Amino acid sequence: MRIAESMALSEKLRILADAAKYDVACTSSGVERKGVKGAIGSAVSAGICHSFAADGRCISLLKILMTNECIFDCKYCVNRISRDTERATFTPDEICTLTMEFYKRNYIEGLFLSSGVLKNPTYTMELMYEVLYKLRTQYHFNGYIHVKGIPGAAPEVIQQIGYLTDRMSVNLELPTSEGMRRLTPQKTRKTILKPMRQIQLGIQNQKKEWPVPSHAPSFVPAGQSTQMIIGATPESDFQIVSVAEALYANYDLKRVFYSAYIPMVQDEALPALPGGPPLLREHRLYQADWLLRYYGFQARELLSEERPNFNIFLDPKCDWAVRHLEYFPVEVGWASYRTLLRVPGIGVKSAQRILRARKIGKLDFPALKKMGVVLKRAQYFITCNGKMMHPVRMEENYITNQLTYTEQKKNWEISNTSSYRQLSLFDDQSLTAEPAEEDGWKALSGQM
Repeated sequence: MRIAESMALSEKLRILADAAKYDVACTSSGVERKGVKGAIGSAVSAGICHSFAADGRCISLLKILMTNECIFDCKYCVNRISRDTERATFTPDEICTLTMEFYKRNYIEGLFLSSGVLKNPTYTMELMYEVLYKLRTQYHFNGYIHVKGIPGAAPEVIQQIGYLTDRMSVNLELPTSEGMRRLTPQKTRKTILKPMRQIQLGIQNQKKEWPVPSHAPSFVPAGQSTQMIIGATPESDFQIVSVAEALYANYDLKRVFYSAYIPMVQDEALPALPGGPPLLREHRLYQADWLLRYYGFQARELLSEERPNFNIFLDPKCDWAVRHLEYFPVEVGWASYRTLLRVPGIGVKSAQRILRARKIGKLDFPALKKMGVVLKRAQYFITCNGKMMHPVRMEENYITNQLTYTEQKKNWEISNTSSYRQLSLFDDQSLTAEPAEEDGWKALSGQM
């Protein structure tokens, strides 16, 4: 381990921006806050979707660790205390300077701040609080801020930070307590869930006081999220989506993120992963997560103890449909909204358009295509005016073969990346225009 006593700010940025790339809990802010006189910046609810990369590319958020020093020895972590690696630590003033200088140059819209654990959780979060307090009061920064809460920190520090940040997240780390005992022996599920509950109750208590005076600070207005590492421990997909479902129900989380395990450190307790990081599995879990949150599915509908893992060849919605052909075909002319959402190729927007259009007149397949229905999937599961688009044998094997043929290229591209790259809504390196929100839904849900 090398700790430089005197290190240039640019060198710290190189180390700590690179160290933050494995934390994937970066998404749209969920906060709409207009600029005000005397303050700098604003927050746009759907405008913050990416991070600031270590190579200097402008991708909306300055995403850094405050320090990559850590007192913990989590076996999978690149910053574990026993690993020989280059260490650096920002001072609160340095983070404020970076944030303001990048913002003034229009490089970023906000800050994503995480950290290793320096000395102890409370001490580390007190330093993070100093960063936020100075940004909000001394620099009058009004932009979006996302902070990673550190389990074990004093509740009063978490409370103070909650009134300065927009979103706070506490990493669950691994899906089960057994997995944590194996790979993170210094952490417990109890210490992680405690700040989650505190954040949840703080948000709920503020809602009870509605309407809140306009001058009063909001407590974590964009809600909280968490992240699970996938593939480092042997949990099944069924266990993982069941944990996510419980977190949404019991802790009011805005989002659960899934991070494919990347073998960056050597340890006999870690899997070898000869096929590389489980990126396709990560992709399937994100698709299933979308079904849980927006399509009315439950974990036990998608998987079971007898069938605990997703089909790698089909997205979860198609896989569910071909295993439940007794519900199909669906007549789009009279099916309910909930029923339409369960049809592969029909998403939230297209289902809403169908409901509106059929009040005016009869629907046909060309009209459905214009509404955004993905007919290459939906054609096996719907009828228009009592007729299917093409003659179809309602047999599981036949429809599965037809659907997997169209999935093969996409699955190969996900599993055979030339270098590690977290899945995101959009390929920001090739877009020439900002994608529409509907495109984001389709991209993440597999064009459902």
